Amino acid sequence: MSEADQLPPDHHDEYDPMHEAPGIEFVVEDVEFELGNATELTEWIERVAAVHEHKIVQLTYIFCSDEYLHKVNVEYLDHDTYTDVITFDNADDADIIEGDIFISVDRIKENAETHHVTFRDELHRVMIHGVLHLLGYKDKDLLSQTAMRKKEDDCLSLRTF
Repeated sequence: MSEADQLPPDHHDEYDPMHEAPGIEFVVEDVEFELGNATELTEWIERVAAVHEHKIVQLTYIFCSDEYLHKVNVEYLDHDTYTDVITFDNADDADIIEGDIFISVDRIKENAETHHVTFRDELHRVMIHGVLHLLGYKDKDLLSQTAMRKKEDDCLSLRTF
């Protein structure tokens, strides 16, 4: 499950986004987690954006706990459910990517076990799922969910690491 919305959570309190360099940022909140491969991930996500003829202006990934993401889901989307990813689209123009992608590390671990895939592959699938929402892809019904899964697989195949 994921949501794309125009209401950005207030996780930017600790810094002024106007002084941040454009690009991709990785943040950890309320969970023990080390991403690893940040350079390769950044290059891959930028490659996906380029293939879709979009430019990344500012993309922040927030890796967090189930409880942290649940609070975001309740407060900003009025959904009292646990989820693996929530995407907030902050872009004003259709051909740029600017947004926040919240990912529950707890859900990724559970999903990986349930689907018999590695944590790494499930993490990357969910990371790119959020980007696909920012590119305009939806997953509200079965047909769009199937198309989204195909796009995720296509994007995963663009990894070089």
